Amino acid sequence: MPAKPAPIKKAAKKEPAKKEEENAPEPAPAPEPAAEPAPAEEAPAPAEGEAAPAPAEGEAPAEGEAAAPAEAAAAPALEEAPAADAQAPADGEAAAAPAPEPEPKPPTPPPPKVPTSAPVELFVEDKNDTSVSIIWSQPENIGDTGLDGYVIEICKDGTDDWKAVNEELQKACRYVIKNQTTGDRLKIRVVAVNEGGRSPPVALAEPVVVKEVADRPKVRLPRFLRQRYVARVGEKINLTIPFTGKPKPVVSWTKNGGPLDTKRVNIRSTERDSILFIRAAERDDSGVYEMSVKVEDFEDKAPLILQIVELPGPPASVKIVDTWGFNVALEWTAPKDNGNTEITGYTVQKADKKTGDWFTVLEHYHRLNATISDLIMGNTYKFRVFSENKCGISESATVAKEEAKILKTGIEYKPPEYKEHDFAEPPKFTTALNDRSTTVGYSTKLLCSVRGFPKPKIEWMKNQMIIGDDPKFRQICVQGICSLEIRKPGNFDGGVYSCRAKNDLGETVVSCKLEIKQPVIPEGDKK
Repeated sequence: MPAKPAPIKKAAKKEPAKKEEENAPEPAPAPEPAAEPAPAEEAPAPAEGEAAPAPAEGEAPAEGEAAAPAEAAAAPALEEAPAADAQAPADGEAAAAPAPEPEPKPPTPPPPKVPTSAPVELFVEDKNDTSVSIIWSQPENIGDTGLDGYVIEICKDGTDDWKAVNEELQKACRYVIKNQTTGDRLKIRVVAVNEGGRSPPVALAEPVVVKEVADRPKVRLPRFLRQRYVARVGEKINLTIPFTGKPKPVVSWTKNGGPLDTKRVNIRSTERDSILFIRAAERDDSGVYEMSVKVEDFEDKAPLILQIVELPGPPASVKIVDTWGFNVALEWTAPKDNGNTEITGYTVQKADKKTGDWFTVLEHYHRLNATISDLIMGNTYKFRVFSENKCGISESATVAKEEAKILKTGIEYKPPEYKEHDFAEPPKFTTALNDRSTTVGYSTKLLCSVRGFPKPKIEWMKNQMIIGDDPKFRQICVQGICSLEIRKPGNFDGGVYSCRAKNDLGETVVSCKLEIKQPVIPEGDKK
């Protein structure tokens, strides 16, 4: 009787096997079974729905078979197909009991969707008569579901009728609740929303009154405007003065206690500052400007002193008080127009009567009198004084009416008398005209030079006839050099040319002969 074949174990399901393959280390090969397997011809075909027996080594598994893991290839008991449990026993043998089938594991349920924790740090950022601005921070615990947004809810104090004020979820952690009635007391809360639902709300500890927060007005005058502001005539003035206060303060300006001249001064005010603008400053724009900001019964004021300056006028008068040796004492008076600012000094200049050139002897001098020294004996001097302020030196100066003559001590100088030389003389040619010859069509020049005082008058003549303004001739006389250019002379331009010079003391004439030749024609051209 043949030996009873070993029971065949069912192969594990494909997916769990793969998981075990990934997680478990490679198993050692299992020992071969002691019993000899049944002959192949006695093995019946597998029933429908069962897996076929494991193929022999080196063969590919049949269609519909489940492949065993590569790590268990050495274990024959694990390589055989589970369908062997359904085989019919051989003749005379008892049937083997089938192995129990493992129960499938239930699928892992998805994690539950949980709402976030409540938002934190809710408080009022700002408010006015119709709106309230709130800010908050996101929840500490958001979870895997994430955060979709926030719902802002309000209700009037004394009721529990909560209403959402935002139609769509608010993404940012800031919101302005608008279109509210002035004086209402509102309770405000914020709820975070995600797929898990609404979080616990975070609410303000106290109801909020819808009303502008009154803040005392204050003018923030810049440091450089706390003292006198100085500008030159013609400059553009653009001063910005910031202020604070809630609600928006009412801003007003005055000049020297009266209203502003709107044609000269422009004022533009915003919620935070006020701008004083003058396109081209004039001296009349100087004065004390006062800015006032008012909120309800509270008011704050700040003065602004504006000074428009320009160059000063010259000193009112300058005089020479005394002259001795090489020194001169001067005195002058302050200018009538100081340029709307204080005089910072004076500049004193002297001039020698012979040359008339002015030289500075004192600069930035503060007194109204001075002594000028180191003058040259025998010279006569004039003096003038300029005024100076922070804009610069005056455009004109005041000149002393008197002159200061520095006399020589002990010696009286008598200059010699010289007879004035008489430079008058009649005309005289220093270079005479020379005879010339030229060819027809070639321009030529006649030159001579003459002297005389007064300057003599020059006339050119041809054959005793005055040439005049004939365009064929060009007459030039510079520094006594006289020239006559004959342009492209012809056959009839030859003759005697004369140059006559005359003034009140006489006249003189020089002459020369001009010969006009025919051009030489080569013999070949004659034919």
